[in-house]
Amino acid sequence: MFAVIKTGGRQYRVVPDDVLEIGKIAGDVGTIVQLGEVLLVGGDQPVLGVPTVPGATVAAEVLQHKRGPKVIAFKKRRRKNSRRKRGYRDEITVLRITEILTDNKQPTVGPRPKKEKPVAASPVEAEDEAPKSASKKAPAKAAVAKKAAVKPRAKPGAKKAPPKKPAAKGKASKK
Repeated sequence: MFAVIKTGGRQYRVVPDDVLEIGKIAGDVGTIVQLGEVLLVGGDQPVLGVPTVPGATVAAEVLQHKRGPKVIAFKKRRRKNSRRKRGYRDEITVLRITEILTDNKQPTVGPRPKKEKPVAASPVEAEDEAPKSASKKAPAKAAVAKKAAVKPRAKPGAKKAPPKKPAAKGKASKK
């Protein structure tokens, strides 16, 4: 079974367990949201909506909220020393489709539990179990004094170079 939904001015063909990125919608991460604008429900007997299918919704779990790639809008007017650079990033919600519901049914699937990382034993507990006499530390190394950096001196009688003047911006130097 599949469905065609409309959200954020775009249409998406979805099936259960699809992951899709849509324009930002309200909903915390891990909650189930219902998308109500179902344009078509497909399967053995496809049902077309006029404009939407009455009583049909799509249940989806919010996986994360993020921002899309940066889009640069650069405008330049040639020979007029005029240009403008603007950029933006879309706000995106990542969804996992859980169910396609018809006849005003409520979603039966709740949020999926997150996989927890296995917790390793902390090193503090491991040290308590081992006898303290068995642990040996490496002998401390003596700190080696570093010589201070010495600047080379100029030879006596040598002339100093005059300081350089900064070049004017945008103008060619006259030589």
